[in-house]
Amino acid sequence: MSGSVGFIGLGVMGEPMCRNLAQKSGRPVLGFDRADAPLERLAASGVTRAASLSALSEACDVIFMALPSGAHVEAVTLGADGLLAHTRPGQVIVDLGTSPVELTRDIAAKFVAAGAHYADAPIARTRQAAEEGTLSIMVGADQPTFDVVRPLLATFASDITHCGPIGAGQIVKILNNMVLVETVVALSEAMATATRAGVDGKLLFETLMKGSADSFALRNHGMKAVVAETFPERAFSTTYARKDIGYALSLAQSVGLRLQGAELADQLLEKTQAEGFGDLYWPVVSRIVAKSN
Repeated sequence: MSGSVGFIGLGVMGEPMCRNLAQKSGRPVLGFDRADAPLERLAASGVTRAASLSALSEACDVIFMALPSGAHVEAVTLGADGLLAHTRPGQVIVDLGTSPVELTRDIAAKFVAAGAHYADAPIARTRQAAEEGTLSIMVGADQPTFDVVRPLLATFASDITHCGPIGAGQIVKILNNMVLVETVVALSEAMATATRAGVDGKLLFETLMKGSADSFALRNHGMKAVVAETFPERAFSTTYARKDIGYALSLAQSVGLRLQGAELADQLLEKTQAEGFGDLYWPVVSRIVAKSN
């Protein structure tokens, strides 16, 4: 394929991914978002504004979606005048967000029935990684579809893993997020305990980085958010983190497992929302852990 590429969802992560795609792919890129500002910024990189979802679908061979949740993906793909209504044989639809596994497979089946192709390719890592083109992406797709999308994904990702058939990418990403959230809960517990026991929290984390407790979560979420007490809006929010934990719990239930660590993380995120921190960067859960009991 060598035609136009579409990109739907130009938020915190979507905008830099779309910019990298336009600058590196050598293909025309059409963008669509409800907000004007990212489209105005992306115009400098050669991204053309699509007037509607239908116009984007009709013009593009490959369409990426970087949307906040499975509900948004469902609306964009299956809603009135959504992508499915305008798809055509051979077209490729790629979900870059984190969506429920069963919903992903259901949406994919509808596109496949129409002669199109579908891939779940949820992204991992930070906004800085999106800017630098060094995201990690976990792909669920058949081999021919993976072969088509991989060069395009490589414009904004440095690690691309083919995890298996449709849905496999979501499974791996959901479990990635589950482990990340549970790790930050553990770091928050360590910070709260150290502080109350008279040890400086920053010193604690810097020392943990030198030992077996070191991790990506410690170096990024721990040092840059929990220690720094920095939990901005327009980052990955508590509400979104709890959504992903909900996906993990549903996935585990579907295979007959109970995940008590994930249940605890869900409860703490629920308390964080109840305290009015739902829109803040989700490591703010550390505040709830620190004041418990």
